[in-house]
Amino acid sequence: MAITAAMVKELRDTTGAGMMDAKKALTETDGDMDAAVDWLRTKGLAKAAKKSGRVAAEGLVAVAVEGGVGVAVEVNSETDFVGKNAEFQDMVSGIAKVALSVSDVDALAAADLGGKSVADTLTAKIATIGENMTLRRMARVEGETVISYVHNAAAPDMGKIGVLVALSGGDEAIGKQIAMHIAAANPAALSEDDLDPAVVEKEKQVQMDIARESGKPEQVIEKMIVGRMKKFVAESTLLNQQFVVNPDVTVAEAANEAGATVTGFVRLEVGEGIEKKEEDFAAEVAKAVQG
Repeated sequence: MAITAAMVKELRDTTGAGMMDAKKALTETDGDMDAAVDWLRTKGLAKAAKKSGRVAAEGLVAVAVEGGVGVAVEVNSETDFVGKNAEFQDMVSGIAKVALSVSDVDALAAADLGGKSVADTLTAKIATIGENMTLRRMARVEGETVISYVHNAAAPDMGKIGVLVALSGGDEAIGKQIAMHIAAANPAALSEDDLDPAVVEKEKQVQMDIARESGKPEQVIEKMIVGRMKKFVAESTLLNQQFVVNPDVTVAEAANEAGATVTGFVRLEVGEGIEKKEEDFAAEVAKAVQG
């Protein structure tokens, strides 16, 4: 596969690796971006372990809680300007309230909002505001108590990051602190049992490859991997993360001290996982001039 300059730039932006290292990684992995990131990590050349693409989509995440049910909904727009539009905000707030009565995003799109479906409401708003919008996703959590938190709020109960925490016991204060922790730390799962086995296995393989690059014997590598995977689990799971409010304890320990048990959580961030298409305006102008 031909390795383009754009591919090299994307890998450099993602990992912080040098140009030649990025090109070599892509060549070694036949242009597979994820595999190239892992290759750079194995060689100790990636400055960033996370394969996070640049966020493209704008818009808002809105949260709504009723009794023991909480929902978070993401509605995207083309520009951040629309996210500050009162009409758009009112619509997103309404969609979040409707989401309390449905189970998934498809049902939400078909649900009634002021006499017409959410999907039709969105279409009408596109015509009014003049910018493309999408109902991207929703997440739902249930529990004895559900606490919500919005980071970087644009309006009440909506902003760039929406978090829901389900608790058994405890009070709103500890729930809000844990929700703020989730917004900041972005855990991958609640506990080790909830981690995706494929993700765990991939990380284990990467760590083994890194260890083998050091030239250490296999029996030493096996002991190293146990420690490294323990650290990976601790950093990736909410209950095992060091609590941002008090790093001397884990989230599970902090909850327990407050008489609470965390039973579930949701975290949605606007545009998460969507890569932004970079526009070369100079090239566009040149092309237009050339006809």
